[in-house]
Amino acid sequence: MLIEEESHRYIETDPEKFPLLLLHGLFGNLSNFEDLINSFSDSYNLVLPILPIFEMPLRKVTVRGLTEYVSSFVEFKGLSKFHILGNSLGGHIAQIYTLENKEKVSSMTLTGSSGLFEHAFGSGFVKRNNYEFIKQRAQSTFYDPAIATKEMVDEVFASVNDRSKALRLLSTAKSAIRENLENKLQGIECPTLLVWGKQDIITPPFVAEKFNELISGSELHFIDKCGHAPMMERPQEFNEILQQFLAKV
Repeated sequence: MLIEEESHRYIETDPEKFPLLLLHGLFGNLSNFEDLINSFSDSYNLVLPILPIFEMPLRKVTVRGLTEYVSSFVEFKGLSKFHILGNSLGGHIAQIYTLENKEKVSSMTLTGSSGLFEHAFGSGFVKRNNYEFIKQRAQSTFYDPAIATKEMVDEVFASVNDRSKALRLLSTAKSAIRENLENKLQGIECPTLLVWGKQDIITPPFVAEKFNELISGSELHFIDKCGHAPMMERPQEFNEILQQFLAKV
């Protein structure tokens, strides 16, 4: 159930349990983590803020600006220690937050994360009026194109054809490319899990291997027949890997 308080919109499952903060990607939403929430809500307090990509002032809609929002959300919720998990852009934000708030993060999980290299969706805006093109770009997120439902494609198409939203998406995508973290990742000290789709074409497998090399002690798992969002496309395998990791942490 979506909660709206002050300037925040979020899901929270059980404040009495240890928090697991979930961060979605550029086109992500609550449904991206539906299987994860269902599987882990008995053990953890799943907290999922909706990133205000379309509500923030244009000059602030960057990876850094969104990280500042997450930081303010954490303070708003009074979270003192938690696990953090991010997909795509959410993983990029998780890395910056972790680097700047080491005392708060018990562990970090990245899946299909930007921060080193990504094929940006923003390059497709030149054909944003072409529904079939946008459909193909949305389907390319997944190994199985059927995961990209008509509802999902319609939402992406509407967003990229709304001038205000398109500018914010483009600003965020460009800032992700600029905000390369290669020279900073050695500063991440918490236990780190990397879960990647073998067929991810947005942040390909070599990106995961580079994260694994740069983040000391990180563990890397590939999931076959899987694209950019393993927690959506292969939820059972993803959840098993995450469960084993968090049990060790």
